[in-house]
Amino acid sequence: MSEPVKSITTPARCDYTFTVSGKAARFLEEIKQGRILGVRCSNCHKVYVPGKGTCAMCGIEMNDEVFVKDTGTVTTYCVVRVPSENIELELPYVAAHIVLDGADIPFFALVQEIPADDVRMGMRVQAVWAPKEEWDITLGNIRYFKPLDEPDVPFDDFKEHL
Repeated sequence: MSEPVKSITTPARCDYTFTVSGKAARFLEEIKQGRILGVRCSNCHKVYVPGKGTCAMCGIEMNDEVFVKDTGTVTTYCVVRVPSENIELELPYVAAHIVLDGADIPFFALVQEIPADDVRMGMRVQAVWAPKEEWDITLGNIRYFKPLDEPDVPFDDFKEHL
């Protein structure tokens, strides 16, 4: 009797074109100018980055645009130690949720320029932008976030953003 099949490797390809509109398009237009745009809910006053059409908490349309800083606080993170053929980053690397200063909803980004084992919740970080001549309508204008020489934020000050 032969061994049961445990896995099959099958090449797959998914080509698609993604066209942004609305709040996402406005967000990317501002990223091209080196600015980070959020949208504030007029009811609960939470600021989403990137902006959403409707507040997840209140269910109302959001139209109040606000600019936020390119600095923030790491709320949660993951140290990635497994290679992927589609990601060309040196292992290990850190993928983190960062609450940007002026925002209320975490923003997903890489954290670099620090050993992965030294990243921590509450750590203050700042965006590292691509050279201005390379900016386009893409989130890739922000390469990653790096640590700031600032004290960590106490857990009680960011726990609501988890």
